[in-house]
Amino acid sequence: MKTIIPAGILLLAGALFAADSTPKDEIVAAGKKLEKEGNYSWKSTVEFGNFTGTTDGKVKDGVTCLSMEFGDNTTQAFLKGDKGAVKAPDQEWQSLEEITAAAGNERGPRQFLARRLKSFKSPAEEVVDLAGKAKDLKKEGDVYSSDLTEAGAKELLSFGGRRRGNAPEPKNAKGSVKFWTKDGSISKYQVNVQGSMTFNGEDRDIDRTTTVEVKDVGSTKLEIPEAAQKKMS
Repeated sequence: MKTIIPAGILLLAGALFAADSTPKDEIVAAGKKLEKEGNYSWKSTVEFGNFTGTTDGKVKDGVTCLSMEFGDNTTQAFLKGDKGAVKAPDQEWQSLEEITAAAGNERGPRQFLARRLKSFKSPAEEVVDLAGKAKDLKKEGDVYSSDLTEAGAKELLSFGGRRRGNAPEPKNAKGSVKFWTKDGSISKYQVNVQGSMTFNGEDRDIDRTTTVEVKDVGSTKLEIPEAAQKKMS
């Protein structure tokens, strides 16, 4: 025997569920909504002392396209699953495996690039991750903000927890995160981390702000060069 539940009860249950949702729940849902869309572009800006780096990104049909600018140099990359193709300045396309092998264990730009690409999170994934690192998200209109947990700030200071060997963990780690939403989806977010880390036996202060703006949701176009496709196959 089938039980028919009146529409009014379903609507009431939905309203009660919405009333019980926390700001964190809403941000996680906004990130998952963007991930489900699976088609969007973004611009990420990192400000770190006198350094400013930007990344223009696109996601479509499971493929991520990145154009990363560091000073006067631009590096392009395509990622799909555990495969990738990378074109550094004045070089031909390389597979992610090739650039990782070339980087070896020696510290330097190539190793940093390879590790960054292997641990890359899309904005949709990063939003959910950052929500988990927030102490207590508060909502004002369409803006959500919070300080970071100490553990979350330490992980972000060390670029996702990737400390080498027995390297000391960050000191005095703190930070904050802010999210902007539109129609229940993420339109922008910003994270700031501060603290100090030891490099070559010397403590260095860090104050880094990353701002990501999402755009062209549902209308992003993406073309993969033939040479990059071959390296991803």
